[in-house]
Amino acid sequence: MADTDVCVRDLMRTELMTLAPNERLHLAHDLMKLGRVRHMPVVSKGRLVGIVTQRDLFRAAMSSVLQFRARAEREWLEHISVAEVMTKDVVTARSDWTVRQAVDVMLERGFGCLPVVDDEALLGLLTETDCLRLLARLLAPAATTGLGVPTS
Repeated sequence: MADTDVCVRDLMRTELMTLAPNERLHLAHDLMKLGRVRHMPVVSKGRLVGIVTQRDLFRAAMSSVLQFRARAEREWLEHISVAEVMTKDVVTARSDWTVRQAVDVMLERGFGCLPVVDDEALLGLLTETDCLRLLARLLAPAATTGLGVPTS
């Protein structure tokens, strides 16, 4: 398979941290910080029901507006459920899409990731970083052959 024919299933991350809708935002905040992730699928009974992003956490915390300290912010987040802030109408990709199809959707909608769902089951997550890794792989031959692509 040529790199230009790469399918989403070949690039997506399958080891995911997920949340349940009834969990509290402080847990999402802690998991995102510890795992250095920006997007967490929300799953109920094995089905994708939403997604929480760092942006959702920032909005919910209101830390920039209220000047919360870390402890006060955490206490505030303990009172908010994931279901209250998650995006419910999640745009998804299928595992058999080409990466190009997924990237087109991500660019058009301004998304940093797409959950990958087949037959209503969450299979993985395709992120901007995954796409950049593919781009780096595609550019590597050009860098070694001196085609004018910067290597640093």
